[in-house]
Amino acid sequence: MQLRELDRRKTTLPEDTFEKPQRTSTKTVDSQFAVDEIKAYIAIRDNWLAEAEATTTSANLRRLILANDFVQSCLKPARSPYKTQYLPERDADRERKRCAAVKVRIAELDTQIAL
Repeated sequence: MQLRELDRRKTTLPEDTFEKPQRTSTKTVDSQFAVDEIKAYIAIRDNWLAEAEATTTSANLRRLILANDFVQSCLKPARSPYKTQYLPERDADRERKRCAAVKVRIAELDTQIAL
């Protein structure tokens, strides 16, 4: 049995073996998931606000404060490479103003408990 050396210059492979498989981008799906999650936290905060207004207790206010603080932390200006995982700046600015208004409402509700 005789071994032959393979001449790599003469060896050809089918053209399609060099092509990489195309991957579908999950970037938009992931960013939409992040935005939907932030919106869910906002909805939870709004529900806690409604409950605190209906039944003003210190426990309800604590929950509302925690929820509002968390939403506020989600609304910080986005930094690269996470810009797609945040609300669009226009929406985030509106929600930051709502967070400030909720803080004022929390202070009003807290004075009602103290009375």
